[in-house]
Amino acid sequence: MSSFVPPYPDRPAEPLSVFSGMRMARQNFLSIWPEECFSFDMFTMPVLARTVYVCNSPDTVVKALIENHEAFERKSPQMRHALEPLLGDGLFISDGATWRARRRLVSPIVHASNLPIFAPIMAEAASELAERWQGFASPTPVDALASMANLTAEIICRTVFGRRLGMAYSTEIVAAFSEYQRRINQLDLVYLFGLPDWLPRYQPLATRRAARRIHGVLDRVIRSAREQAKSGDASMITLLLDAKDPETGKPLDDLALRNEAATIFMAGHETTANSLAWTWYLLSQSPEVEAQLQAELERVLGGRMPALADVPRLVYTRAVFDEAVRLYPPVPLLARQATRAERIRRWTIEAGSLVVVVPWLLQRHRRYWDQPDSFVPERFLPDAPGRHDRRAYLPFSIGPRVCAGAAFGLTEAILCLATLAQKVRLRLAPGAVVAPVCRLTLRPGDALPMIVTPR
Repeated sequence: MSSFVPPYPDRPAEPLSVFSGMRMARQNFLSIWPEECFSFDMFTMPVLARTVYVCNSPDTVVKALIENHEAFERKSPQMRHALEPLLGDGLFISDGATWRARRRLVSPIVHASNLPIFAPIMAEAASELAERWQGFASPTPVDALASMANLTAEIICRTVFGRRLGMAYSTEIVAAFSEYQRRINQLDLVYLFGLPDWLPRYQPLATRRAARRIHGVLDRVIRSAREQAKSGDASMITLLLDAKDPETGKPLDDLALRNEAATIFMAGHETTANSLAWTWYLLSQSPEVEAQLQAELERVLGGRMPALADVPRLVYTRAVFDEAVRLYPPVPLLARQATRAERIRRWTIEAGSLVVVVPWLLQRHRRYWDQPDSFVPERFLPDAPGRHDRRAYLPFSIGPRVCAGAAFGLTEAILCLATLAQKVRLRLAPGAVVAPVCRLTLRPGDALPMIVTPR
């Protein structure tokens, strides 16, 4: 059993002052939590004119995200204003009637019932990358983070939009998403100073340029999808092009369609790419885990390409990925703004206050996890003793706002991992430093230098 303890930011010895915490949060949100926060069930943090309530136990998570979800369905001001230039009123940041209408329209695209259509395309794209890597004559350096981002962007484009994205578009959109994350504001000072939400937020010019680059690629993809639909060459995007709100009978207009396409791309390629990159890093540091993974792949697949029917049989493969996203949750902060007053435990949370669930804390909580900072995939095996509380494990969120594409992302990750791991071995490049950084999502820095060796 692995006991490898992968890197995490230094934890402050004691709670930070407001201004020290804000300064560190702008650089890396993960670095602001002292050790004691990994043991608390619920606590508060005063930040300028606001109080932030942190739900950090199964019962408080259920209270906020399930039982009282209508009071806490609105995303935080920081998340809404940070992503609005990119996503507009897309599903990820909308709320109320807009969110409910978009959920009805968008969910069918990435629903589990469509996995028999998606899975072969996922495996095919992963197999093409494996073949390119197998073609290396000797151990070759790659950026595993960029490689996984290109792969998952290609998968999203083929499965959802019915066409190949291609290396040029893939590289462009992945670079633009990375630039957007680097430049985005990490704190919403307008909200924290208690000012009205309608006040405009300044976004750096580089952020707006990155959003325009992404929109340009998506506009070209959508135009191509429309042409395919006209010619009768249907793809999954035709479900969205043809969909009408069952309550109003209205389809999505062009802007709403692009906003949802941007949401699907961000949620579908960014988070899965980061999680796969973390998985490769963890495997490279845990030879005994890698050996068990190889044994399962040989036993179940015997060198062939995996199919959807194999996914339930790849038990250890899934456990490896589940443990990777426990240690490095793709979205390590779930923040909601209260739309009405509610009570959680002894705290009365006033309308407008911020309630956060922090998977980074909860999934390393000292009470709910044994060896919380160690890489131990065996904890996710079906026969593992002392199974974890599923409400303390939120890589795809929980409740009505659970990730609509959770089944898609999990299947994609297992198929990509199984396909590539059979063909190549990845090792951390000599001298490479891996440091988790949280901006909008949790990344291993801006790159993950690794060495690819064909098996």
